[in-house]
Amino acid sequence: MDGAASYRDAGDFFREARDDLAGPLDGVRVLDVTKVWSGPLTSAILADLGADVIRVELPHGRDGEVPPRIPGTGLSWFRQTVNRNKRSVGLDLREPSGRETFLRLVATADVVVENYRPGTLDGWGVGWAQCRAVRPDLVLVSISGWGQYGDRRTAGAYDPIVQAASGWMSLNGDPDGGPVRAPTFLADELAGLHGAIGALAALWHRRRSGEGQHVDVAMFDAMLAGSAGLHTLAAAGRPPGRWGNQTDFVVPANVYACVDGQVYLAVALDRHWRALAEAMGRPELARAPGFARAADRLANRVEVDAVVAGWCAARAADGTVAELVGRGLTASRVRTVAEVVADPHLAQRAMLQPTVLSDGSSAPIVGPPAKFSRTPTRVRHGAPAPGQHTAHVLAELDAAPVGMPKKTYDTTC
Repeated sequence: MDGAASYRDAGDFFREARDDLAGPLDGVRVLDVTKVWSGPLTSAILADLGADVIRVELPHGRDGEVPPRIPGTGLSWFRQTVNRNKRSVGLDLREPSGRETFLRLVATADVVVENYRPGTLDGWGVGWAQCRAVRPDLVLVSISGWGQYGDRRTAGAYDPIVQAASGWMSLNGDPDGGPVRAPTFLADELAGLHGAIGALAALWHRRRSGEGQHVDVAMFDAMLAGSAGLHTLAAAGRPPGRWGNQTDFVVPANVYACVDGQVYLAVALDRHWRALAEAMGRPELARAPGFARAADRLANRVEVDAVVAGWCAARAADGTVAELVGRGLTASRVRTVAEVVADPHLAQRAMLQPTVLSDGSSAPIVGPPAKFSRTPTRVRHGAPAPGQHTAHVLAELDAAPVGMPKKTYDTTC
């Protein structure tokens, strides 16, 4: 093949796919001792990639049962989304029998993911020291609000708290308004991604050296790392401001109202501005003072924005986007989430996968974003009910010698 551009469709991309593996991490075992979102997301990513993820939770617990329910199922969107592709074992780690069983499971695991306050697992007798005693090459991923060390390490945190504390919230929102939190769990999402990346990096190091290690991910750190380097500017004496839908380095870049909706467009290069000027029927603006160069447009922001807004105001949104994309520019209609899930491209990318849930109902669950031509990934099953696989997993534990490869285990539900 000549490259990615030669792929005709999904069937072509996956034509050499194997069907005997759950994904590229098939054979890796992960214990999930997590709550809420960041920790469950880390293990969900690893599960999507084919790892056998065993969620350890209280028997008959209600963790993650956050409303609303998925219509037609009676099950929480929260739990079903972030616990896909996992199995569940019911254990109370505060009880001696639960601790003993958990450490037996640790001896068979490659990775443990937890996101309790630092010191919590130690207090239960299943912390880093106890875990590495039974599995010296273990990778332990700990996610917390502020990290395993530092002055704030024992403080609690929720996603919006970290958005506020990191400075990110002060940057979000209308320039004339107040700070606005992200409508998604942004700090949790970023920490979860870094947790998964950290686990994979530690596994690679273990493969080369035989050494396990403790991976420390703070939601606070993840927010700083996911803020486009703006904290560097602030530390150097140039704190950034709040720009809303605009930016401080590209003009035009904004949401513009059309007769039947809104579009977002951004023009970063002078040649793209010339193309936009042609599209607007104003070719003279390609060379006009205050418009021709990027620096000119930055200094002439209000007038440039008014010209683009006036052109969009008389046009249909879809037609505007088609015109701009046809000229090699970047633009999109501002769509609702309900509009997005009806997009044929989403279906072509298998980003909503019909999935059988633990109660026998079904729902479209968001699928794995990374596509692997040789080891495809998918939502293999929905989130388990708490403790659903306890008997099955403990039977495996009794039957399998410690340290044996995990890829021989039955991971069906």
